[in-house]
Amino acid sequence: MSAPIVVGTDGSGIAERAVDWAAADAARRHRPLHIVHAAQIWPYQVRRFTPPAESESVSRAGRAVLVESEKRVRTHWPGLRVTTALQVNAAPDALRDESEHAFELVVGQRGRGGFAGLLLGSVSLRVAGHSAVPVVVVRGAAGTGRGEVAVGYDIEDEAGDALEYAFDAAAVRGARLRVVHAWQISAGLAESGYSIDEDRMNDERRGRIIADYAPLHERYPLVEVVNEVLVGHPVSILSGVSRAVDLLVVGASRHRRGVPRLGSVGHGVIHHAECPVAVVGRFR
Repeated sequence: MSAPIVVGTDGSGIAERAVDWAAADAARRHRPLHIVHAAQIWPYQVRRFTPPAESESVSRAGRAVLVESEKRVRTHWPGLRVTTALQVNAAPDALRDESEHAFELVVGQRGRGGFAGLLLGSVSLRVAGHSAVPVVVVRGAAGTGRGEVAVGYDIEDEAGDALEYAFDAAAVRGARLRVVHAWQISAGLAESGYSIDEDRMNDERRGRIIADYAPLHERYPLVEVVNEVLVGHPVSILSGVSRAVDLLVVGASRHRRGVPRLGSVGHGVIHHAECPVAVVGRFR
């Protein structure tokens, strides 16, 4: 059986949108869907004696959430293979455990906890920065069918996994892929009055980017690719791009031990993007 797409839910409306996104992606990729609910009995992760009645009540509520989510998926995607899991654990730990051998992990931008005004929940932020598989944070206009996937590419980093995921995502959707590179003129050069030929710099960077993704384009020849090289802050530019695409892909930085971590650009983008964001540290 192919690796599943794992999605976390707490029964909230935002979580339901994440489940819908994950189910649609599982259907287009012909993969099973695994729905996870974390029932955290110990508040603030401090273990204590829990009366059996309280434990059973939390577990019963968690099972009800899973039943409703599974029913929702089977109604709209009747041919999809669906499994569920109730984990008594902190949500980030539960999701990481359940997605260890998954294709990708999908979460909502925030759940029932926290304040409604927060742009991103702590669970989404923690799993996006510490997952061994791509993490999709479902936010903004999910599933609008704009026909385009975008990927932020930094020529100074090893972003092969993010590029590969983006090509694959565009291919399964029959969508166009927009490769976006944003760069900034250093403050020192700007203050010195040094003349910078932005057009020449853009052309040089564009040529390098095209060469970098050329092997992937050979593997995905049906994917139409467009390139954008822009001068400006990456978070601002990618957030603007997110208004016109179905999915925005960014790479996760690599810790010296090889563990993916959320860099400053990825952190900013998943706070401000207006479409689902895939954070990719490793792919396949």
